[in-house]
Amino acid sequence: MNFLAHAYLSFGDPEILIGNMIADMVKGKQIELYPERIQHGIYVHRQIDRFTDIHPVNTEAVNLFRDSAKKYAGVFLDVSYDHFLALDSQNEPSGGWKNFASECYNIIARYEGLLPPHFSTLFRYMKREDWLYNYRKRSLIKRSFRRLKQRASYLDRSAPIFADFEHHYDELQQSYNAFFPELKEYVEGMNGKQ
Repeated sequence: MNFLAHAYLSFGDPEILIGNMIADMVKGKQIELYPERIQHGIYVHRQIDRFTDIHPVNTEAVNLFRDSAKKYAGVFLDVSYDHFLALDSQNEPSGGWKNFASECYNIIARYEGLLPPHFSTLFRYMKREDWLYNYRKRSLIKRSFRRLKQRASYLDRSAPIFADFEHHYDELQQSYNAFFPELKEYVEGMNGKQ
């Protein structure tokens, strides 16, 4: 899952949110630099990723990107799922997705002194372009895919990954619909919904 899902699956706990958002940029013993609840958020993030990677729905769905994205197919599936979550009225937070995104940005800004430098840079773009809300827009998905292609080693810049997203849109949505409720239940079960 990508940033929106990790934020959503923090269930309103600020320190879990921070850990969930920075986890990919915290390596090895660096985790010990963070308070216990942020460490737990990092753990939650890693469990979400593990559950996502091995889930049978996703081991099939990732093949929709395999020809164009090769070994990076899972990353593009994660971003696709954030698109469907952003449009998901059943899981929409009580204040709406726009308010949810604003609350997340405010929380992250309050913890700025604890953020890894790379995440601080990324966060400026995230907030300015309102990624958490705008994942609903195909234009942001297209831009996200383009940026991912630029950063991915050994991936052809002309690979038609967004075309695959559009071509398989209904199948991807069905995969999200089948998978996300199970992921949400799994994360809620960790320590009794945090």
